[in-house]
Amino acid sequence: ECPELNIPQPDFLLCCNNICNCMIKWYENLALQMDIPLFLIDIPRLDAYECDSDRIRYIRAQFDDCIAGLEALTGKKWSEEKFREVMANSQRSSKAWLKAVDYAKYTPSPFSGFDIFNNMAVACVARGVPEGAEAFELLAQEYEENVKNGTSTFKATEEYRVLFEGIACWANLSYTFKTLKNFGVNVTASVYGPAFSFLYDNVDELMAAYSYVPNCNIFEREVEMRVREAVKNGVDGAIFHMNRSCKRWSGNLYEMERVLREELGIPTVVFDGDQSDPRAFSEAQYLTRIQGLVEIMAENKRRKEASHG
Repeated sequence: ECPELNIPQPDFLLCCNNICNCMIKWYENLALQMDIPLFLIDIPRLDAYECDSDRIRYIRAQFDDCIAGLEALTGKKWSEEKFREVMANSQRSSKAWLKAVDYAKYTPSPFSGFDIFNNMAVACVARGVPEGAEAFELLAQEYEENVKNGTSTFKATEEYRVLFEGIACWANLSYTFKTLKNFGVNVTASVYGPAFSFLYDNVDELMAAYSYVPNCNIFEREVEMRVREAVKNGVDGAIFHMNRSCKRWSGNLYEMERVLREELGIPTVVFDGDQSDPRAFSEAQYLTRIQGLVEIMAENKRRKEASHG
């Protein structure tokens, strides 16, 4: 039961592990407890720069098998027409989402970086329906107006711009945001933008897109994605979340931090946390790390202004 309303129980479970291997165990347990079928799409981590034809065939074969299993379970037939309609809606949503988050390149940014964390819920559950596309188009329109009017949803003076790497601490979202806001720090770069907005023209490209998500990619491509966002959106520093519940994202986090710090020439900090378990997060540690980062960014800003003065 849900505190607000009763949620219908599922007849089957769908699981894809391209962003999370822990999810497999979660869904296996749910399937066992609820005594319902589990359909799994396995996406191996990319070991090459491009997703080749063999990998695409492997992924597509799993989708074909999943479709056949769902047809047998539900008694419903696959609709190619409906599939094309959903793909078109998804592409429309993705383009609007990309347009919206791209406005972070303006200084000051017309929105708070934590808006991305909030709005990604729509990208997760409604990207394939017209309402999702309309919501993102409205969001992009709002940010465009903010740029024209010099306004922002970030309700503080934007003193510093940072890249946020990792999944948000959902249980500690308020504290992590307010601490940054109090120091005038706005998140203007994150792979949450491109991660939820893959564009494709055919089914094979759709299959490949499953391998190009930020934490399923080959490391070199992951670095490029983050460097591109950081440079485009003019960051002064970077914050890395060592997420104890996400091996996929945190496994190479320290190496990612080192590479980005050296390639971008910016100060970086790492804090411990968790995407759902608040026990792994320390407010004192987070505050200390942010204070240290702000001190370095402030000194860098002072030196830059002095050199131009």
